[in-house]
Amino acid sequence: MTTKFYDPTGETYGLPTYPRRLAPEGLATRRQLRELGLRPAGQPVAAQILWHGRRTPGTRTRPVRAAYLYLIALAAPVRAMTPGRWRAHDAMMRARRTCPACRVDRGYVIPTSLGTCPDCADTAALAA
Repeated sequence: MTTKFYDPTGETYGLPTYPRRLAPEGLATRRQLRELGLRPAGQPVAAQILWHGRRTPGTRTRPVRAAYLYLIALAAPVRAMTPGRWRAHDAMMRARRTCPACRVDRGYVIPTSLGTCPDCADTAALAA
């Protein structure tokens, strides 16, 4: 086990820092808070977890990844979705499903790699 990222006082990294799977009880990431039905509620970051990520092809170095931890005791419940928020969410998703070229709601999110629906992308590729 590596202790490179073990700094509970925060002297080295500025925040209390722990390696993966060694954070103390009472701290959670945003995703873990969400699983508990909670949100950070504006509290500052209490600590962090650091680990080495996968190296990118063609390089020899591995990037350092970080996950920020929040105090569970200061977290608040997730806000409920109101009818207005549901309308805004539906409008946002409708815009992501609508092809900008043919203006048809495709029923799925248009791939950002293509910029249009696959039918319009194929037509544009054949024309070029």
